Amino acid sequence: MLRNVVAVLLDGVNPFELAVVCEVFGTDRSDEGLPVYDFAVASAEGRTLRSNAGFSLHVEHGLERLDSADLIAVPAGSDYASRPFPPELLDALRRGVDRGARVLSVCSGVFVLAAAGLLDGRRCAVHWHHADELGRQYPRLTVEPDVLYVDEDPVITSAGTAAGIDACLHLVRREQGPEVANRIARRMVVPPHRDGGQAQYIERPLPKAPCDTVGEVLAWMERHLDREVTVEQLAARAHMAPRTFARRFQQETGTTPYRWILRQRVLLAQELLEGTDETMDAIASRTGFGTAAALRHQFVRALGTTPAAYRRTFRGPQAA
Repeated sequence: MLRNVVAVLLDGVNPFELAVVCEVFGTDRSDEGLPVYDFAVASAEGRTLRSNAGFSLHVEHGLERLDSADLIAVPAGSDYASRPFPPELLDALRRGVDRGARVLSVCSGVFVLAAAGLLDGRRCAVHWHHADELGRQYPRLTVEPDVLYVDEDPVITSAGTAAGIDACLHLVRREQGPEVANRIARRMVVPPHRDGGQAQYIERPLPKAPCDTVGEVLAWMERHLDREVTVEQLAARAHMAPRTFARRFQQETGTTPYRWILRQRVLLAQELLEGTDETMDAIASRTGFGTAAALRHQFVRALGTTPAAYRRTFRGPQAA
């Protein structure tokens, strides 16, 4: 059972990510018949720690508090992607897993779990900003860059900031049922489960071609996203044989013409959903998807959420 929870901190801890764990597991809601956790905060680097927001924290417990925890949570902090971690902390995390405890990271706290070797051979989540660096430093793990959290029991990892809420509520739902998780979520005024993943929050327009071989064709494609085109038609516009054009396109953009135009269409759909009141049919026509059903299918494949849900997220429920 999930009863004993500890958040372990390092110097430079992020207050919000710490507060997520405190809010879910450290708030007494017994007046509503909800579980009360034996919750504590422990330090891996002395009794007084700096937060990255400019204030200090006095922490009562040291690493010995981790030895009795059912769940050890590691919030994010400054420079976790590049700093060393105390060997005693890494040993304590490994001991916890060995005796059956779970560990959970919020955002860049995943670097601590990776340094302890707890993610070797496992999938994990992290804020999209850190995904490449995490994979580079720890090639034995598999980064899932688009998801909000990954549960590879007994290790749970979450993406940036508020995704920690999703991971904590997921664990409560798993251990104590959906009713408890839903009631905690209502008290926090957050959804008990969010649709989609990080992909819908990432700003990532495709890079421009580094030379002029297909540059003019790219500009034409961007201006005519509503048209159906073939590789043969694009190659003719570039005055190349289709196979030569496809090879040059791949070399200069890192993708195929089909994938390039599909991604540009999704990006345009995102802009229209965020900035206009156009109907789904109108957006589907302008973006070259043809029908609202086709728009929905490709949007879900690319971003993990529906166009209507995306519009609600970025414009509010009145815009759906």
